[in-house]
Amino acid sequence: MEKTEFQILLAKKTKSIEESMEKFLPAEDGFAKIVLEAMNYSVRVGGKRLRPMLMWESFLLCGGSMEDRQLVEPFMAALEMIHTYSLVHDDLPAMDNDRLRRGKPTTWAVYGETFGILAGDALLNYAFETAGLSFDRIVDENSLKLRRVARALQVLARKAGVYGMIGGQTADILAEQNETSISEEQLLYIHEKKTAALIQAALMIGGILAGATPRQVELLEECGLHIGIAFQIQDDILDVIGDTEELGKPVGSDAANGKQTYVTLKGLAQSKADVKRYSERAMEILGSFESGNPFLSELVDELISRKK
Repeated sequence: MEKTEFQILLAKKTKSIEESMEKFLPAEDGFAKIVLEAMNYSVRVGGKRLRPMLMWESFLLCGGSMEDRQLVEPFMAALEMIHTYSLVHDDLPAMDNDRLRRGKPTTWAVYGETFGILAGDALLNYAFETAGLSFDRIVDENSLKLRRVARALQVLARKAGVYGMIGGQTADILAEQNETSISEEQLLYIHEKKTAALIQAALMIGGILAGATPRQVELLEECGLHIGIAFQIQDDILDVIGDTEELGKPVGSDAANGKQTYVTLKGLAQSKADVKRYSERAMEILGSFESGNPFLSELVDELISRKK
């Protein structure tokens, strides 16, 4: 796929996801209006919408039909809400203490620390309310689709929970508090759980809702692991050599906070080599699916080799 063609298609798909997500955001009214505003502000700040896009493209890769998009959309929105809540909490003073996210003030910087916490909590809970809407969209009481949605909910909960993202965040904080150097095994655990888990969820849920075989779901999970680790190593690289204006967040914040990253552990050259190694394995897995999805392969390559 030509780069220009890909960029046009990417912009079109991103816009479609943005429009879809708007349908699921809560109304800003009532006594809890301020936290509802903070929730919506957090989601609307923007971003690549990587996870919902990966979910949809994985759904197509595994033979999903456009007719069943209504089953996938709630999960796409839910996963982005979970990702957003994690960023809202990451930015808090007790965590990374960042005031800039995607070129705009972070949620707590706008609404205060208390409502930053509550907005994150609310987004997490609202995500599962949203994902549950998929059950209402199974109009023919199809038991097979019901089981797929139930399985997708299990994956969403586990990958976002203590055995997924929250587990990775916990290990990350403990590593920051530890004055001794962490091992490569610890760092890979953090990257696997904190970053890769939601990417795995995106690919797996897309496959599950499309009717992928158990083996295909396993391959998608492995693919998500490699994408996530490569993505996070690249993020660590950009924190060293990137540009604040281009990235939309402070460069060098990891070093300023004394945080150990893949770059500090392995060096810049080895980090770049490992990004290549992990990304090649991810592409190999995607290429093993007979149906293929050229846009998904291009998307993964673009995300891993990104400059911002």
